[in-house]
Amino acid sequence: MRIHFLGAAQTVTGAQFLLEVNSHTLLLECGLYQGKREESYRRNQTFAFDPRQISAAILSHAHIDHSGNLPNLVKQGYAGPIYTTPATAALTDIMVRDSAHVLEADVNYVNKKRRKRGEPPLEPLYTVADAEKVAPLFHPIPYQQPFEPIPGVQATLVDAGHILGSAAIVLDIEEQGHRFRLWFSGDIGRERLPLLRDPVLPEAADFLMMECTYGDHPHHDPEEAYERLREVTVRTLKRGGKVIIPAFAVGRTQELVYCYNRMLQAGEIPPVPIYVDSPLAVAASRIFQHFTDLFDEETRAFVQSGGHPALNYPQLHYVQSVEESRALNDRMDPMIIISASGMAEAGRILHHLKHNIQNPRNTIVIVSWQAPDTLGRRLVEGAPVVRIFGELFDRRAEVVAIDGFSAHAGQDMLLRYAQASQPSIQKLFLVHGEPNAAGALTEKLKEIGFRDIHYPAKDSSIDL
Repeated sequence: MRIHFLGAAQTVTGAQFLLEVNSHTLLLECGLYQGKREESYRRNQTFAFDPRQISAAILSHAHIDHSGNLPNLVKQGYAGPIYTTPATAALTDIMVRDSAHVLEADVNYVNKKRRKRGEPPLEPLYTVADAEKVAPLFHPIPYQQPFEPIPGVQATLVDAGHILGSAAIVLDIEEQGHRFRLWFSGDIGRERLPLLRDPVLPEAADFLMMECTYGDHPHHDPEEAYERLREVTVRTLKRGGKVIIPAFAVGRTQELVYCYNRMLQAGEIPPVPIYVDSPLAVAASRIFQHFTDLFDEETRAFVQSGGHPALNYPQLHYVQSVEESRALNDRMDPMIIISASGMAEAGRILHHLKHNIQNPRNTIVIVSWQAPDTLGRRLVEGAPVVRIFGELFDRRAEVVAIDGFSAHAGQDMLLRYAQASQPSIQKLFLVHGEPNAAGALTEKLKEIGFRDIHYPAKDSSIDL
């Protein structure tokens, strides 16, 4: 068997791995590479293989850096099955449609400027029509149900605890009389995250492909993050302000909604209105409510004990229209607004920040890592003046960054994950991580006895 590391290799984005087994090809992930505009378009436009020749594909979860280039794969001729969990199929459908909408809008904006300069128009990477062709190829497979994507390979999806429906991909392979197990972690979640079950640890893996996004440090306990969110919220509401939270539409938004439900039921915060203002987040939350069987025992017990449904309660309002969104900024009463994007770079959150950032009663709460050169990063770094929609605004609102809500495993969990199969592991491959994170984790792994550790470069291959 040969593995080709085509994306999320020595970086954290654009996951894509191609396996050659028994004269067939199996694609794991088909994510969008996210970076500078020209480089991203170039990387995402072309594949290192002929999509028409791929035998089957398996998707670990719906995040766009793992699923976002599926429309382009189909556009270029792939017509085979895409195996994934039912929840991931549902989430991926809405996410790639949303991605297509953004890509089309961005190209339309660029083309207006190109027309003025007499330059020919550009085409989007893919369109909404292309994205709509992905869903019919999904073959939903429940957790723990073995299936055969290609001859000689039995696959099983196990809960990765990262977002709803996320899975590690377990491949039991027989090739030329040789049997072995390849375990691909996908993105590994954390223990005690809101809503979700804990990750299933590797068992009897001969080869482990493991993400290492946060391989250089552990995370704070999720309960500590909960307490900090409660304290910040109480403080802000007491002074009559608004709590404004930029949050990723899938995963982070639903965690926050559930945390606020817990606070309300426990009487820890006053019964102020809570608004989820992101069309994608609203659609994703509906899907979360459809798959409540995937929630952890704590969440199910909370609901059964008389608490309101985890993601639907009287104080919570899912904002649908642009008019409803705009109306929130005309109001001065205390409230909580959760809106996308998570790095405050696009979407409705920009309007909420524009109208509320200069009021010292308000608080902007940052609950995820912020990439360099984003508005979210500038807020975290304490910039006194920020630019929104081309205008400068004095930052008078309080800004609080809360670590602990990350859906990725920290260094401590990654070590536990690898150790679960340490006696059987022959080779360990670190993917989906920057060099600093991979280097730090490699040293820790060596300290506990791992020897054959690889950090593959993009477009490299290895035979097993």
